[in-house]
Amino acid sequence: MGSEHALSLLNHIKGAELTAVCDTNAERMKWAEQHLPESVKYYDTAIELFESRSIDAVLICTPHYDHPTLAIKAFEYGYHVLVEKPAGAYTKSVQQMNDAAMKSDRKFGIMYNQRTNPLYQKLKDLIQSGELGEIRRTNWIITNWYRSQSYYNSGGWRATWAGEGGGVLLNQDPHQLDLWQWTTGMMPKRIRAFCHFGKYRNIEVEDDVTAYVEYENGATGLFITTTGEAPGTNRFEINGDQGKIVVEDGKLTFWRLRTPEPQFNAEYKGGFGSPECWKCEIPVAEGQGEQHQGILRNFTNAILHDEELLAPGEEGIHGLTLSNAMYLSAWTDNWVELPMDSDLFYKKLMEKVENSTFLKETTASKTFDVKGTY
Repeated sequence: MGSEHALSLLNHIKGAELTAVCDTNAERMKWAEQHLPESVKYYDTAIELFESRSIDAVLICTPHYDHPTLAIKAFEYGYHVLVEKPAGAYTKSVQQMNDAAMKSDRKFGIMYNQRTNPLYQKLKDLIQSGELGEIRRTNWIITNWYRSQSYYNSGGWRATWAGEGGGVLLNQDPHQLDLWQWTTGMMPKRIRAFCHFGKYRNIEVEDDVTAYVEYENGATGLFITTTGEAPGTNRFEINGDQGKIVVEDGKLTFWRLRTPEPQFNAEYKGGFGSPECWKCEIPVAEGQGEQHQGILRNFTNAILHDEELLAPGEEGIHGLTLSNAMYLSAWTDNWVELPMDSDLFYKKLMEKVENSTFLKETTASKTFDVKGTY
């Protein structure tokens, strides 16, 4: 992602200037020297970059564990910070990052590029404006994150507790976990999850998950995800007092009740009847939005013109809380109440790291073309 963002900053983001890059991988530095202008400066460590004062803001595109530690250090040096998703591997460190951001007067964003998608922006608008009424159920089946064994073999850090801190929930699903709570405006009060570890691939982390959630208002929800099924499904369904909204195949469909269900139930005396329902295809702007470039542009404008951030960095903890709670539920074979015990989760995660005996087959480290993966 760092390579892709570097090219975007050079070619597409007005007001932004790529002045320096930092990488501990010598091969990636060679790529940078071949593809970036001579004016760009190169650093082998983050501290060298921070102390150089050659930048105003930093974009952190490292493995997950390093996101909070590098962000905190960047705030200490007085830089604006944009982090890749997820915010980190565990909420305890992410809260520390958020605290550092709050103490700073710097801008703080996270690469939740799916928030630029007009489909989810329209969904959020419909729900938050009250068109759907009170939410009763949220179901998301997101099984089209297919990944082959060669993907996992491309880097020693991938799909390990020590290197990545998780699997499909932490690598692919941060987008959906963010959108799940961002569009509905709701976080669950408790979660019960079932995770399968290395079910379809030779990895030690989860590649198949089914999670059930309950909300404060009595609503329930289901989140199903995997990287081992083909063809996959991406269907988000939200049911409320005034109908049902489905997001699937790039379309937003609203089955709108002419009479809200609670009112119909109170008034109807005919037994087997049901509310009159209209199927409405909600118009949504074409395309998937500006995606990564949209977040880069928004972050740049936030610094230069005080534009409101579409994806404030502090909000990264919400989706991570959901994934952490799902892990903790699976590990303890029990419900997890929110807000969860972040110290207990950290303890359990470190036990996974320290007790791992998994030997991973890896090929030479490879950087993939990420265009179209979102």
